Amino acid sequence: MKMTNEFPRILSGFLMDQLPVVQNQSSNTITSYRDTYIRLLTYMQEVAEINVSRVRIDDLSAGRITEFLNWLEQGRGNSISTRNQRLAAIHSLFQYIQIQAPEYMFQCQQVLAIPFKKLEKRQIGFLSEEETKTLLAMPDATTRKGRRDQALLSLLYDSAARVQELADLRVGDLRLDPPAQVKLTGKGRKTRSVPIMDKTVVLLKQYLQEQRLDNPCSYEHPLFFNSQKKLTRQGIAYILKKYADACGITNISPHRMRHTKAMHLTEADVNPIFIRDFLGHADLKVTEVYSKTSVKMKRAALEKMNSGKHDVVPENAGDWTDDESLMDWLLGLKH
Repeated sequence: MKMTNEFPRILSGFLMDQLPVVQNQSSNTITSYRDTYIRLLTYMQEVAEINVSRVRIDDLSAGRITEFLNWLEQGRGNSISTRNQRLAAIHSLFQYIQIQAPEYMFQCQQVLAIPFKKLEKRQIGFLSEEETKTLLAMPDATTRKGRRDQALLSLLYDSAARVQELADLRVGDLRLDPPAQVKLTGKGRKTRSVPIMDKTVVLLKQYLQEQRLDNPCSYEHPLFFNSQKKLTRQGIAYILKKYADACGITNISPHRMRHTKAMHLTEADVNPIFIRDFLGHADLKVTEVYSKTSVKMKRAALEKMNSGKHDVVPENAGDWTDDESLMDWLLGLKH
């Protein structure tokens, strides 16, 4: 066992060099990882009763990490999703530790073997077209702040932007001349351009003109701001919830607006590959969840199959339970 404490040096190197320089991770990812380690050190001091300055790699066994994850979920009320995010950050750190201090490789492998907790698949929440229209019409267009909020909510829906992508927008990220589009910077600093519909373009033009931002000198100015400071993720979420509450829409969030746009595109029979690129998904499988969720599309598919030439079931069909081979096959399915 090494006499010197390697953990502070390794943790600092991971946060200050490995993540930002070697892996080129975004500031949001680094902040999320840092918060995980703060919570881990808090647990070590408050629960394991080991002073933060004396925490060693040896102290971070697989058993203790598991106890920490259980503490997050049971003691602090974190969701399974949050628990898994924290574990991902810990896995990343221990992959780095085993390279920097190979004498701890066996311990690292034990930590890396801690599995993610299975998360029940939830139905994707989204707004109907009528609910969306009602929500976007809620801001008072007779006031300066109302016009800003209407432009913000319309762009949030129209672009299907993640809330951080919207918060980070600068005036120069907009192109309002045909073909109108907005450049979004997403996870891993990847950028994508998505089209903006005509009605949203009109709202944005009016907003920029009113705010005196419709000039080249304003290209680096935050697009949406409050008291000259750009709106944060929390500020945007607050604005959205305020108008959702006013029209009786519950369980709203900026990400639900993203799901809403994706579902509306899916139900409009837009090519899934286009939707994938529109949302900035790396894998088409992530996008396909919308078509699997859409009741409207399932109903349309069934109606198509049951109409005319697609109707292959005879009128006097026998009872399928009499088909022994089919019954054997069904009974043999593994659940």
